[in-house]
Amino acid sequence: QVHLVESGGGSVQAGGSLRLSCVASGGIFAFNAMGWYRQSPGKERELVARVGSGGSTSYADSVKGRFTISGDNAKNTVYLQMNSLEPEDTAVYYCGATLLYGHDRIPETYWGQGTQVTVSS
Repeated sequence: QVHLVESGGGSVQAGGSLRLSCVASGGIFAFNAMGWYRQSPGKERELVARVGSGGSTSYADSVKGRFTISGDNAKNTVYLQMNSLEPEDTAVYYCGATLLYGHDRIPETYWGQGTQVTVSS
């Protein structure tokens, strides 16, 4: 069973930086993708950044140029470096990891419990 644990959240002032980490445990996995998502009160969970198994990355427009996602496949770990943080970045950040199952490559995404990021103005 996949178990994801996030760390690195906290409170910072606008313009500051944080680095989130997510470690997957419970076995040896070949994730199709790992990513970071966030959810703030009253809003739906949204994709922040994602890295595919081949190393390709994608970002939400709101974080491009400020956030960088990276992964270490050997350690089943994904990081999110967040710079120039803004109050609008305040949210619970979740790590998500996707595995593909079977001949039809049906995706299933596993989630961590989330880590709070609070940016004050």
